Amino acid sequence: MARIKRSVNALKKRRKVLRLAKGYYGAKSKQYRAASQQVMRSMAYAYVGRKHKKREYRRLWIARINAGARICGTTYSRLINGLKLANVNVNRKVLADLAVNDMDAFRSLVDVAMKARA
Repeated sequence: MARIKRSVNALKKRRKVLRLAKGYYGAKSKQYRAASQQVMRSMAYAYVGRKHKKREYRRLWIARINAGARICGTTYSRLINGLKLANVNVNRKVLADLAVNDMDAFRSLVDVAMKARA
């Protein structure tokens, strides 16, 4: 049976890792072992970061909606409850955008929510 030589594939693997480690500090961008460990850790952080990004955006939208709701004389929880009672299906991203960019439309949604709660 012929023996398997890995020179080309091993070099490709190392090159790929070093390409991913480009710009890292010190040995982490030059030495394969250090680069490999740092790339693995960086990928793990990136995976977690993609999950955190969703949470952070939702928190931001809720803060913006709450600020807009308080300008209109209510709170975030009362607004969301009123919109659910009125069967208005608007997600938080759109509500936050309206609160920031189009206060008149946001105010009309607040009025709909308050009528539904009354």
